[in-house]
Amino acid sequence: MIEVPVRNMAGEIVRHIQLDERVFGITPNMAVLHQAVVAQLANQRRGTHKTKTRGEVAGGGRKPWRQKGTGRARQGSIRAPHWRGGGVVFGPRPRSYHQDLPRKMRRLAMRSALSAKLQAGELMVLENFTLPAPKTREMVAALTRLGVGDNALVVLGQRDEGVKRAAANLPKVRTVLPGGTNLLDVLKYRWLLMTTDAVEALTRTLTAEIRRRPVAALAPAAPANGQAAASSPEAAGASPEVTAS
Repeated sequence: MIEVPVRNMAGEIVRHIQLDERVFGITPNMAVLHQAVVAQLANQRRGTHKTKTRGEVAGGGRKPWRQKGTGRARQGSIRAPHWRGGGVVFGPRPRSYHQDLPRKMRRLAMRSALSAKLQAGELMVLENFTLPAPKTREMVAALTRLGVGDNALVVLGQRDEGVKRAAANLPKVRTVLPGGTNLLDVLKYRWLLMTTDAVEALTRTLTAEIRRRPVAALAPAAPANGQAAASSPEAAGASPEVTAS
C-alpha cells in the first residue's frame, strides 16, 4: 500500500489514505499506454471523408471534341482526373478507423497513467470537493488555494452540478465521474484531483480482474503419481512404520 495525504478545500492535510499499489504503484507500461492512446484517438475519428471519382462528378458525359483533325490531344471527358474540376484518383473514401483494445490492456494503461501521475507528484487526494456557490470565480479560488493553478482534471465521487457548472467556463479544467474518466484526460491535464470516493471507485474498477497470488501457488508442487507410489509407504499399501528392506 502507498500512503498519501488527504487534503481539504483549504489545502490542509486532514488525514492519510492508503492507495492500492496495484493501481497507483506499478511501473508504467509505456508500450500499452501508447497503444491505448492511439486507439482512443483513432476511435474519435468519424471517417466521413470522401472525394468524388470521375464517375461521380457531374457533367462530362460527351466527348469535348472529335478524336482526330483538331491538332489537340484526344480527350474523352472533361471530368477526367487531369482536368480542372475532374474526378479524384485514389482519394479518401468513407471508412471506419475503429481499433479494438482488450479490456485488460485498457485498464493496464489507466493504471500506468495513474501511477505515472503519482510518481510525478501531480496527483492530489481530497476529502471532498465542494464550492460555496456554482461560480467560476469560486472554482478559480479553490484551485488557487490547492496550488494547482488552472490546469486540472477533477474526479468527483458523485455528480455535482454546481461544481460542473463552475468549471464549464475554464478551458483547462474539467470535472468527471469515476466512470467517465478516460486515459486522454488523465494525460492531457497537468493535475489530477480525486476525492476519496473517486479513488475507491476507480480502485474497484481497475482491480476487478486482478487476482492476488493464491497461497497454494507458493507450496511445492505435488510429486508425480509414479514417484508418490514409490516413495510413500501409504500409497504402496504398507503401514508407515514398515519400510522396504
